[in-house]
Amino acid sequence: MNGWVIYNGHLAAEAFLQFPKQIKKTGSEKNIEINVVANNHLCYQATKNGVYLKHAEGWELPSFVIFHDKDIALARQLELLDIPVYNNAQSIEICDNKVLMYQHLAKKNVNIPKTVIAPKIFSNTTTIELESFLTLAKEFSYPFIMKEGYGSFGEQVYLIHNEEEYIARIKAIYDKPFVLQEFVDSSYGRDIRIFVVGDKVVAGLKRSSDIDFRANVYLGSKVEGYHASPAEKELAVAAAKAVGATYCGVDLLIGKNGEPIICEVNTNAHVANILKHTGVNVAEPILDHIITQL
Repeated sequence: MNGWVIYNGHLAAEAFLQFPKQIKKTGSEKNIEINVVANNHLCYQATKNGVYLKHAEGWELPSFVIFHDKDIALARQLELLDIPVYNNAQSIEICDNKVLMYQHLAKKNVNIPKTVIAPKIFSNTTTIELESFLTLAKEFSYPFIMKEGYGSFGEQVYLIHNEEEYIARIKAIYDKPFVLQEFVDSSYGRDIRIFVVGDKVVAGLKRSSDIDFRANVYLGSKVEGYHASPAEKELAVAAAKAVGATYCGVDLLIGKNGEPIICEVNTNAHVANILKHTGVNVAEPILDHIITQL
């Protein structure tokens, strides 16, 4: 058995390489050869004779792939070659676009904030019909959240305090997918990251910020290890199953009565803080799960 762990070759900072390196090291300890592969070192072709994949170094195709990227076309190419991919292309696509993610979570009746999906507008549209957006805003009271479909590190999430801010933000992001969402003010500057593998919770973090409504680490939040409650574990596992993820980071908000609410599901969650604050090497349960499946 041999595997690949794929990362994005244009995101070669240490934060993006730590997970692939952990997978490779843990694989070696389990006598499994795993190569760390950049997506841009692969040539994937579609021809009249079928689909093909070549590595720049001429490496043989793997028995399985752990996919730490959002190159969905590559993940699908691997699947078309009958190579097991974790996470699979569909779950990556669902979680990469928060609009799809909330639809799938809602379909499985997972506890999420009330969410309204904005209608699509094409780029270069000269006139935006604002009245329909003002009607959508009536589903909420100010402040509420606007969240772009594609985004990372909390940078595409906005707290909207009034109609003026709302209209300005619409004009700025009108041609991108986005949602409007109830603001869970009881979780201001606080959230919980739960790491799920299969149907088990393997680690947890508590994040808090004194300067921002978002508790993202890259925005300066404080981080500490966290032991999830049974209700939090149950919700996190349900969210992972709803999006079809083999492993993922599930972010929980804290409701008014302390109840957990799903914020997001991340199929490409970074693991440095999990290892640092909990001592848990998530590569271990991920590889154990994959070996069991294979």
